[in-house]
Amino acid sequence: MQFLEHFTPELVVSSPGRINLIGEHTDYNMGYVLPTAIEKNITFSFKKNGSDNECRVYSKTYDTGFEIDLNAIAVSKIEWENYILGVLNEISKRTDKVRGFDCVVESNLPTGSGLSSSAALECGLAFGLNEIFDLGLSKIEMVQLSQTAEHTYVGTQCGIMDQFASVMSEAGNVILLDCRSLDYKHIPIDLNPYKIILLNTKVSHNLASSEYNTRKKECEEGVSVIQKKYPEVKSLRDVNEEMLLSSKEGMSETVYKRCSFIVKENDRVLAMVDALKKNNLDEVGQILYRAHEGISKAYEVSCPESDFLVDFSKDNPKVLGARQTGGGFGGCTLNIVHGDAVDDFVTQAAKDYKEKFDIDLEAFEVQPSGGTHIIN
Repeated sequence: MQFLEHFTPELVVSSPGRINLIGEHTDYNMGYVLPTAIEKNITFSFKKNGSDNECRVYSKTYDTGFEIDLNAIAVSKIEWENYILGVLNEISKRTDKVRGFDCVVESNLPTGSGLSSSAALECGLAFGLNEIFDLGLSKIEMVQLSQTAEHTYVGTQCGIMDQFASVMSEAGNVILLDCRSLDYKHIPIDLNPYKIILLNTKVSHNLASSEYNTRKKECEEGVSVIQKKYPEVKSLRDVNEEMLLSSKEGMSETVYKRCSFIVKENDRVLAMVDALKKNNLDEVGQILYRAHEGISKAYEVSCPESDFLVDFSKDNPKVLGARQTGGGFGGCTLNIVHGDAVDDFVTQAAKDYKEKFDIDLEAFEVQPSGGTHIIN
């Protein structure tokens, strides 16, 4: 793209990926989640180009770009473009202040790793445009419009967790987010002498998007059955195990399993907060293992590669706990590993994983970090 030859940015924004310590698939069921941003991120370099409506976006990561006419925003056939276009579309409903701009995007988030590069892409763009054009959007408005953009332009009916974590995180904390009220608290997390190690399976089974929407429908089906006995129920957030059991007869076995996972996972989030506050690290690890069992057997969004790595971790006394993190069907497992044992753990995991699946494992440490911010 020609503009790159003389491109000097006016504004640079960093928008982070995220991990979710616990609370998988609870967000679109109006439940609790416990995410945090991490230091891996997407960087956006912005410059106004003096035009009224011509925009140019270039991805260094993919070495490709595209042009946008602000007066003719429409869904693209190229998936990554829709994260950008969806955000522009949502902003256009709220303000007419955006003018022509150029933007260069660069990511060090591993693609398909379940670290939510999509939310980082949406929120970083919204944050940067808000700054450079003085749009007056609040942080929560940026979070909500980014979520809506993913629903309407990308077609993934995601909850609000990823975007919320990307924007609202604080270093050294996880966020206890109530996805119904959007009330939240920053919960300090100190795992010392343990570290959070992600093992990237390097697999993406291409089921994540379609199966994600299927899980959402199955949960809604469960709610409609439960409402016959308990009309006050609006979502699985309002359901306890006793209510679920009393409604079991009206559900298929699959729908019951999905609902059971969500009800238990909500309880696990609150149990995790309690364990962190008491610095009960053994319990932190055990909650992760119980969560993975549910992810794999009840919600069925795991995969052989993730299950293998979680099982592998159980044989190591220096690992407190592990589970698959992210939407499912691949991505990363999250492992709480003693600092002294990280190198040995990663080396052995990579060796065994290569033997089993002939895939080169990728491992990295992550730390709870701050949300989307201006670099300069």
